[in-house]
Amino acid sequence: MVIKDLFNNGRRAFTFEIFPPKKTSPIESIYHTLDELIDLKPDFISVTYGAGGSYADSKTCKIASDIQEKYGIMSAAHLSCIYNSKEDINLILEDLRKHNIRNILALRGDVNPDFPVKHDFKHASDLITYIRKVSGEEFHISGACYPEGHIEAKSIEEDIAHLKIKVDAGATHLISQLFFKNDAYYSFIEKVRKAGISVPIEAGIMPVSNKKQIERMVSICGASIPKELKDILEKYGENQEALREAGIEYAIRQIDELLHNDVDGIHLYTMNNPYIARKITEQIRKN
Repeated sequence: MVIKDLFNNGRRAFTFEIFPPKKTSPIESIYHTLDELIDLKPDFISVTYGAGGSYADSKTCKIASDIQEKYGIMSAAHLSCIYNSKEDINLILEDLRKHNIRNILALRGDVNPDFPVKHDFKHASDLITYIRKVSGEEFHISGACYPEGHIEAKSIEEDIAHLKIKVDAGATHLISQLFFKNDAYYSFIEKVRKAGISVPIEAGIMPVSNKKQIERMVSICGASIPKELKDILEKYGENQEALREAGIEYAIRQIDELLHNDVDGIHLYTMNNPYIARKITEQIRKN
């Protein structure tokens, strides 16, 4: 099975994202997290890419492989392109192939001034086109989308036009960047469908547990913070435990409303925190 098959007959997916340990931490540290996340039975787990696009340092392939082989859960490997040449991508695809990883989340990658950009791929759509050219249908390719528009796009309409290029190039499933305003997501989905994009789109949800972390993420991706969440951050910003619990409750309300409005699926950015993932998953499945 590949990711797009999860959505057959209108089925909704519930999935997780994790990130590899830092280079200074042993890879074994991630398996304590996975032991708990697997118990929640997500439909798949995606594994993010190395900082600065470094595949050699990322441990992505190893972790994605173990999710499938040791835990029996489908995985997806993130793959960014602006720091990779075509030769790099060929080697990475061969590594994924050897480890029986068939699902790729194809990304441009965040620009980091500390790393030199390579020039074979400017956009995620270029990477998707290339993977399809060299591998045909061997890999299932997912892509990212931005409910409030990519921070570098001039308008949401321009961003959706770029998204259409990505889908036409071969992406058959999309995961949204984090957002905190469901109305923005509904408006985005309406515009996307009118643009002729019909692939399944999972809503990406990041629970708030750290004020500085969320402010940094918002500055990177351009998501807006509604008044209710601003009030939570203001009230509990200096109280880590209270903010975590309030953030969990906000995410549960957000997800519950999305599910009642027939979203294709929920992709939970776990931030490698099994406690948060468990609290949200168990409550959502009760509702």
